[in-house]
Amino acid sequence: MTDTPALKIGVVILTMGDRPRELNALTASVAAQEGEPATIVVIGQGSPLPSLPPGVVPLELPENLGIPGGRNAGVQWLHDHDRIDIVVILDDDGLLPRTDTFQLLREAFTAHPRLGIISFRIIDDNGHTQRRHVPRLGAADPLRSGPVTTYLGGAHAIRTTVIDEVGPFPTAFFYAHEETDFAWRTLDAGWDIHYRADAILRHPRTPATRHALFYRNTGRNRVWLARRRLPALLIPVYLTTWAAYTLTQRHPLWGLRAWWAGFFEGIRVPCPCRQPIRWRTVWRMTRLGRPPII
Repeated sequence: MTDTPALKIGVVILTMGDRPRELNALTASVAAQEGEPATIVVIGQGSPLPSLPPGVVPLELPENLGIPGGRNAGVQWLHDHDRIDIVVILDDDGLLPRTDTFQLLREAFTAHPRLGIISFRIIDDNGHTQRRHVPRLGAADPLRSGPVTTYLGGAHAIRTTVIDEVGPFPTAFFYAHEETDFAWRTLDAGWDIHYRADAILRHPRTPATRHALFYRNTGRNRVWLARRRLPALLIPVYLTTWAAYTLTQRHPLWGLRAWWAGFFEGIRVPCPCRQPIRWRTVWRMTRLGRPPII
């Protein structure tokens, strides 16, 4: 009787080519992982790539396809050139401080056949986790692992079978809420999503608003997400909830203007491919503590 082969991991890292030191530190931390070496693909988003360590696959795109488009390109390369069981997606300025992280992923996916996505715990240089990096309502106890309804875009692992089943990331979103769209499809297909406090990515402490398109794309993609994935009765509830929440936050006036411009763009411009989740998925998400209106 032979042992079951270890699950094979591929890593996708997106970069604008402007953080070569951080990128090389990240790829070194990936190469230091215990077990079978992972295939590492670094995607240049419309910009030349810096010098990369031997064995790292460079893939320069002719233009910036955005976060979901870049990830799709990396996943497609892995699909075409290697037999990968798990795709790990990491921010280019992150670092894996432990060498057993990929072994933890292999063990978790092997032990739970319906586990589709693992969300990492992101810590800053002081070991703290920002509230927005805990994918649960209330962001209670970042050290508590368990099932969740979404995951962190900059540090997660996906079973490739899930991508084959539910399809690629929504390229039209470009940036913001592409993870939520993919998570809802994953749950609707009957897969589980887990947050693992012991799967750690160290990442500089940064505000979400550092991205120039944050406000506009957040507003637009909230609408597109609702129109694509929610049952019709929940669309106005979801959008009203998020509009009210946005108004209660201390955003700058220019940011609110950009958010509302994006919101109305999402209403005006057709969203790609409507395929709402089922009501049983809505109930499942509610039992997990986060109904898809919050």
